[in-house]
Amino acid sequence: MTPTVWTGLSADALPIAEVHRFLSDDRAGGVCVFVGTTRRWTDGVETVALTYDAYTSMAEAELRRLADHAASQWPVLRVAVLHRTGVVQPTDPSVVVGVATPHRDAAFAACRWLIDTLKTEVPIWKRDARPDGSAAWVTPHAS
Repeated sequence: MTPTVWTGLSADALPIAEVHRFLSDDRAGGVCVFVGTTRRWTDGVETVALTYDAYTSMAEAELRRLADHAASQWPVLRVAVLHRTGVVQPTDPSVVVGVATPHRDAAFAACRWLIDTLKTEVPIWKRDARPDGSAAWVTPHAS
């Protein structure tokens, strides 16, 4: 069983509805989709926007590697891993990870592993813009 894989970086809004359609498979009893969005407040500090920078060729290769690895660990039928670059406003999606598997446990596990590993291993960096005009690089963490 070879999974269908969709990975990539985009400066444009992420196509969440298209990801849902892509993951549809009549063999899948479990489809898990995680959408990470820019939040306005973190620990009492306001975010105006996040800016994502990436080492594009390496990040795209890593997204594909992670998708392939997930497919080797779980019975993945379809997998999507897409990430934004550039400026992302509060409430807008920054990342979408989706997995379709025959059963829900595998879909949850693969999806969680993908987002946690992406955050720590893929060369994508984010800078938090503040209302006073200052900005700070955000240290990645798994959860």
